[in-house]
Amino acid sequence: MTDERAIRRAIDAHWAASAAGDQPAEHAIYHDDAVCEYPQSGEVIRGRANLQALRSHHPGKPSGFQVRRITGSGALWVTEYMISYEGKLAFTVSIMEFVGDKVAHESQYFADPFDAPAWRAPWVETSRSLR
Repeated sequence: MTDERAIRRAIDAHWAASAAGDQPAEHAIYHDDAVCEYPQSGEVIRGRANLQALRSHHPGKPSGFQVRRITGSGALWVTEYMISYEGKLAFTVSIMEFVGDKVAHESQYFADPFDAPAWRAPWVETSRSLR
């Protein structure tokens, strides 16, 4: 049986460490043989050591990080968050699949913000807090 409270604590610690730039703590959530995919670029990163090395060599360290929402149950958890790299905002979704208390597989999607088209104005509200 999955301990959802323990998983949620691990996810919270992971994102806090990521925001703080604490590489060892950020990657403690992953199994040694975890797989992380970036479907938009077609990249697959195999193993916690490779994932940590890739992230630690990123040329533009994040200058801002904000979790919008975490939801999940059992072994599948989704986090929506925003990262600011050199003044540019990236809206991000992380889908984590756990085996026990560690991530075995993660997919991450990255999207640039865009202006809402005027034709939708009659039916929507604009949230300025997102930008």
